[in-house]
Amino acid sequence: MGELPLARSGRQALEVATQAAREAGTIIMAHLEGEMRTNYKTKTHVVTHVDVLTEKAVMTILQEEFPGFGILAEESGRTASDSPYTWVVDPLDGTRNYIYGIPHFCVSLALARQDEIVLGLTYDPVRGELFRAEKGRGAFRNDSPISVCSKASVDGSLVGFDMGYYADSGKETLSLVAALWPGIQSIRVMGSSALGLAYVACGRLDMYLHLSLSPWDLAAGILLVQEAGGLATEVDGKPISLYSKRIIVTNQGIHEDFLRRTRSGR
Repeated sequence: MGELPLARSGRQALEVATQAAREAGTIIMAHLEGEMRTNYKTKTHVVTHVDVLTEKAVMTILQEEFPGFGILAEESGRTASDSPYTWVVDPLDGTRNYIYGIPHFCVSLALARQDEIVLGLTYDPVRGELFRAEKGRGAFRNDSPISVCSKASVDGSLVGFDMGYYADSGKETLSLVAALWPGIQSIRVMGSSALGLAYVACGRLDMYLHLSLSPWDLAAGILLVQEAGGLATEVDGKPISLYSKRIIVTNQGIHEDFLRRTRSGR
């Protein structure tokens, strides 16, 4: 991977993204126990004023340091740019967990060159864990290298998933997971797709799947898993992209076994 452009201050993109994520995490934690104003984008898709505050803080830092880059953010949409680089921003992934006080949510940032993800960062402010990856340079939790699990098949795997905001994809997800039972060890509904992906990258989950994602949900996690030695594909095995919706992330052996089972109906 070629060197990424430096920020206006002369800093590396990873350093700027880390600052933005940590400042976002500070805002998120400061409002965790306070009054929360909520709105619904759809019947099941909730957003809080903290999502908006956090996104604004992140975008301010990114725009000041990389004024020519585009931004694709969950709450603000796309900021037009002629640059080949675009920041992809999820200011608070796991909003419903956050609203209910369940301490499992994060900030997720990625940098794409054209449609190639070259930097990914997921920050869990509750645990103080920063998952990060740069293209071709490995994946890390804080300063420790991470890797996906070494299991060879779906049997005995811990599988994470989320149902998303749409009834049809949620039902399909439940059917898909049910078809794997009882061969798998157990399942976890995460409530944060970005942390689900990060947990596969560091081996806490053996596999994670989701059938209704947006770019900001998966951008950082795709690179984390790939740089941790895993596979990230469409759920049918086709190549993944920044705009994929139906994904599976795991290691090589589980991936092959999952596709064999789902294609055969077993």
